[in-house]
Amino acid sequence: MKHIPRKRFGQHFLSDGGIIDAIVNAIHPEAGQAMVEIGPGLAALTQPLVERLGHLTVIELDRDLALRLRLHKQLTVVESDVLRVDFTALAAGQKLRVVGNLPYNISTPILFHLLGHVGAIEDQHFMLQKEVVDRMVASPATSDYGRLSVMLQWRYEMENVLFVPPESFDPPPRVDSAVVRMVPRSAPANIDVKLLEKMVQVAFSQRRKLLRHTLGAWLTERNFAGPFDVQRRAEEVPVEEYLQLAMALNS
Repeated sequence: MKHIPRKRFGQHFLSDGGIIDAIVNAIHPEAGQAMVEIGPGLAALTQPLVERLGHLTVIELDRDLALRLRLHKQLTVVESDVLRVDFTALAAGQKLRVVGNLPYNISTPILFHLLGHVGAIEDQHFMLQKEVVDRMVASPATSDYGRLSVMLQWRYEMENVLFVPPESFDPPPRVDSAVVRMVPRSAPANIDVKLLEKMVQVAFSQRRKLLRHTLGAWLTERNFAGPFDVQRRAEEVPVEEYLQLAMALNS
């Protein structure tokens, strides 16, 4: 029976064989590796992945799709909202490789959820809306550079590895897609994540204004007297400077 894509789950199923091969090659799965796929859908990526791995854990919210996937003996199916999944517990002391075609309507919450489990993750390969990937990998002083860039680049080395056009999906989304590779940094700055998140949120709250109107006022409220140039816009400050400021505030 043909599965009808469900809008409430943001379902767009990958159907282009050439793109599927390119994604699997970029992931480069090897036998025995512990891998989790988010949103396997109709198993377009799942099948070539499990053929190389031998076993694969998949997270699927749609109960009809989860039922189909359970027929595959080499799959462990977690029927759940991915935002409720404890990836650290799922890893069971191993390092997980996490992959998936993420639903565009909740892609950013998923990325931040995984950030809380980064210690259990070896790498991540995700297909996302191209606009989101552009923001993730953006350099300072560009229009794409923002809160997402800072929060993720603090913890990951990232690379845009593949462009995916709308016609690669059924049904085609109205946006371009891209595949991003995310590798956790081996020695990230030791910072208060909540503090960094709040600080960056304030900094980019009015990105066209100089920081003295936003972050500068916020720093003054906290009696911060250290060196930090607020005569810049938020997008002009490199990730490293935001990290240094967060550490200075925390000390």
